[in-house]
Amino acid sequence: MTRVSSKNQVTLPVASLAEARIQQGDELRVEVEGDGRLVLVRDRDRLDDFAGSIPGLAAATDVDGTRRSWEP
Repeated sequence: MTRVSSKNQVTLPVASLAEARIQQGDELRVEVEGDGRLVLVRDRDRLDDFAGSIPGLAAATDVDGTRRSWEP
């Protein structure tokens, strides 16, 4: 349980944050899902989740190397 303060702030329980794997510094988006219901969603770039996970992709997207290949 938590309570909304006079400054419209809430303290989130540590156990809930840990279970949701939300860490200090994470940016959270607030979504309204009806009367009395707010949902916090970690806002991150989905591409960061896959960065480095596909072998050969970095070489295939080597922009600097491609530019060098255009030089005479």
